[in-house]
Amino acid sequence: MINILIRAGIFLASAAIGLWVASLVVDGFDVSTSGFIVAVVVFAALQSILSPWIMVMTRRYAMALTGGVGLISTFVGLWIATLVSDGLTIDGVQAWVLGAVVVWIVTMLGTLLLPVVLIKKAVRQSRQL
Repeated sequence: MINILIRAGIFLASAAIGLWVASLVVDGFDVSTSGFIVAVVVFAALQSILSPWIMVMTRRYAMALTGGVGLISTFVGLWIATLVSDGLTIDGVQAWVLGAVVVWIVTMLGTLLLPVVLIKKAVRQSRQL
């Protein structure tokens, strides 16, 4: 149970960082302060549901797209999050493409690096005890 909570926390944190970074570097990709939390939760929840489903569908119907599952699920998650939440707006084709790529890269790096950082921190704390 604790592992599930830790993974959920890591994914929420990486989604938050990904949306925030995209809002800083991509013109037309805007996350409002008031709707940030809602946008992050909606996006993260959608990503956790969509990624496995899209992976199954690509394996079944379009094997060549398997490598792009993360990018596709990020795009679909962003699209649905913009429909559900007023906290996220994406205007223009360039903002959609670059925003999806930036969010995908940052969340991927976050889900890979945050556990390493947390483990190192836990090891340091346990050694001090």
